[in-house]
Amino acid sequence: MISVNKKESLISIIMPAYNCEKYIKEAIISVTKQTYQIWELIVIDDGSSDNTVRIVEELLNHDERIRLYINEKNQGVSATRNRGILLANGEWVAFLDSDDMWQKTKLENQMINAQKLSAEFLFTGSSYINDDGDNYQGIFEVPEKVDYWKLRTQNVISCSSVLIKKKFFENIKMEKDDMHEDYAVWLRVLKTGVFAYGINEPLLIYRISRNSKSGNKIKTIKMTYKVFRFVGINQVGSVYFMVRHIIGSLKKYRKIKIKS
Repeated sequence: MISVNKKESLISIIMPAYNCEKYIKEAIISVTKQTYQIWELIVIDDGSSDNTVRIVEELLNHDERIRLYINEKNQGVSATRNRGILLANGEWVAFLDSDDMWQKTKLENQMINAQKLSAEFLFTGSSYINDDGDNYQGIFEVPEKVDYWKLRTQNVISCSSVLIKKKFFENIKMEKDDMHEDYAVWLRVLKTGVFAYGINEPLLIYRISRNSKSGNKIKTIKMTYKVFRFVGINQVGSVYFMVRHIIGSLKKYRKIKIKS
């Protein structure tokens, strides 16, 4: 384990949850198995009608670092993540969607790199599974670092792979669930002049779901265009970067297929 100051190095993990009884236990267990153990997990249920809340309650009885909050009504993923950030006690914030999982060294590797590189924004590569937990061949490889200009050409930052200083959210919030709200945040953070540092290892296990935003390709193209317009890029530029994203996505998913 790396040498850390516990107060300064607490990681607050934000997990929105909505009707995810099938996956959330695996997601939470992947947190409890982390080799880096200075964390709190903030699970916020956004109006689930299934057994999501009961499953989380069972798990938090075995680990006091897990905290559960329940939205009075469905607010959407952006507002739910924003609430989690406000509730966070850590200097660092990580995000984990309730259907994704982490490899056990994910947080430790990121904290080691944060110290080594004096980094304040980090992300990792990914492996992929489908709705049933079947593995896909191929992994998503990421560059050593990206800036604002580079990230416009392809979003290489998966939300569930991010570790970032909480201070960046003092003036930047997640907004508009009808676009890729996390991508808009990464662009706005990088626009301040910082770099995001990638760990080119598949430390995130990303679930490709038929019902997710990324599962509908036409929808995700439209949402990507909205991101560019939201961060202030003109129409011509937004179309240009949207096309770049389409090309990048085709290359990305061409490498991925379910293992036989």
